[in-house]
Amino acid sequence: MTRLKSRFATLAVACLALTWGSASAQDEGVYEDRIVFGQSAAFSGPTGQLGRDFRAGILAAFSEANRAGGVHGRKLELLSLDDFYEPVAAIANTRKLIEEEHVFGLIGAVGTPTSRAVAPIAAERGVPYIAPYTGAGLLREDHWTNVVNLRASYVQETAEIVERLVKDLDIRRIAVLYQDDSYGLAGLTGVDRAVSSFGLKLAAVSTYTRNTIAVKTAVLELRASQPGAVILIGAYQPVATAIAWARHIGLNPVFATISFSGGNTLADQLNAYQESEVYVTQVVPFPTSGISIARSYRRALAAHNRRQSVGFVSFEGYLAGRMTLVGLERSGTAVDRVRFLDSLLNGPPISLQGYSLRFGKGDNQGSNGVFLTVIGENGQFSPISRLGDSF
Repeated sequence: MTRLKSRFATLAVACLALTWGSASAQDEGVYEDRIVFGQSAAFSGPTGQLGRDFRAGILAAFSEANRAGGVHGRKLELLSLDDFYEPVAAIANTRKLIEEEHVFGLIGAVGTPTSRAVAPIAAERGVPYIAPYTGAGLLREDHWTNVVNLRASYVQETAEIVERLVKDLDIRRIAVLYQDDSYGLAGLTGVDRAVSSFGLKLAAVSTYTRNTIAVKTAVLELRASQPGAVILIGAYQPVATAIAWARHIGLNPVFATISFSGGNTLADQLNAYQESEVYVTQVVPFPTSGISIARSYRRALAAHNRRQSVGFVSFEGYLAGRMTLVGLERSGTAVDRVRFLDSLLNGPPISLQGYSLRFGKGDNQGSNGVFLTVIGENGQFSPISRLGDSF
């Protein structure tokens, strides 16, 4: 076992140095002095940076609360296990976290295929499934009683991209390169729906295999259609590789992708290839902005780990952690899973220093925010309001 896998597979990660109490749990994962959450996510492989960044954001929020005494006198802990972005490993991790570690809830899963596999397991046990890093519609269906989504959906992200391509740049030949699994299909469905709303059809569609960067054949397939724009539904490594390869063979459409591509890690990858002018939708505000919640995030992240870079993914993790804290605060000292879920899904709107989350009957998604950005030279992100804006 590698050092990285061992670290995440065997250690319960406390936000502060905590002493395990001897009191029996009032509900699974709830003790006199602490509440324990679990996370199965990718911490290695082509999507590993997503899990590491999201986890850093959660821990920044938990650590911030712990320094202030915790929630109703209880500190927050997070036990994280690496699933390598593979459903089979995610299932094993989830069963271990629920059945052996007895966590209170699951937070910060990374990806659609893994969430699709394990959300039903959590639902069967009544375990909260909090802020998965996915915009898949399957987790937004109204039969879920344990899933709490923070972010906007892939349908909303892809609708924004297509609308901007058509209205801002008058591009009508739009192609898609997607990861061949439930995540990629969710993105493809969103793009196809948005394109159809303008009376158009996709110019071309090609795929690549999850957890690989084998994208060259897919890019060659797209070249034959000569698209004006290509929307990429994938993780940061294959997305960056596809763009670099396309430019190498003379395919130069407008490139756009969605939040799961990894934000700042994608920018780093593209910068290594000396590529720029790639549009990316985000589902959280700009992390370096001057808004109150962003300032708190940066302070909390620095206090938790000064070596951790500020970015969109860790900001989303921080917001997920802060949302979780609200649910615990509202649940009172006699917190249990039912109270916690009810306080979020059926409670009043949540304001995280101006960042609003609103749930309701049949609506388990807190935010509808989609923010348009562009990666410029030197891997720098800029917020924009329309495609073609200078940066």
